[in-house]
Amino acid sequence: MPVSNYNPTQKTGLAIAAESLYLVNLLLLPGLAFALLLLLYLRERNRVSAFTLSHLQQTISASIWAGILLFLMSLLIVLLGGVDGPYTWVIVIVYFTMAHSTFILLGMVGLIKALAGQCWKFPLIGRPLPEDC
Repeated sequence: MPVSNYNPTQKTGLAIAAESLYLVNLLLLPGLAFALLLLLYLRERNRVSAFTLSHLQQTISASIWAGILLFLMSLLIVLLGGVDGPYTWVIVIVYFTMAHSTFILLGMVGLIKALAGQCWKFPLIGRPLPEDC
């Protein structure tokens, strides 16, 4: 059996942290986890591999898009439908639940890809991947 110096935790540790912070931002500590994700990116962006940097950039971009789409679209639905309309709130709850669940599912895929040491691009909202990724 060949001996290898490859240590997957060195390559994937920060990518896993980025994907985990993305999920924590959506599920447990919105805002605080995003701030930690930004701090991680600002601290490590010049010292990491293209793989890790792509995960950091993907999660930041997806977090911003998630915030915009979840908050502004819900607000737009309420403004167009009126605060007193019962159907407005049904639409807001259905939209928010579906969009939020989709962002969580995509974050889980990103975490799985980070654990496997693979690059990942969020569909539609993801940033382009570097060529060496």
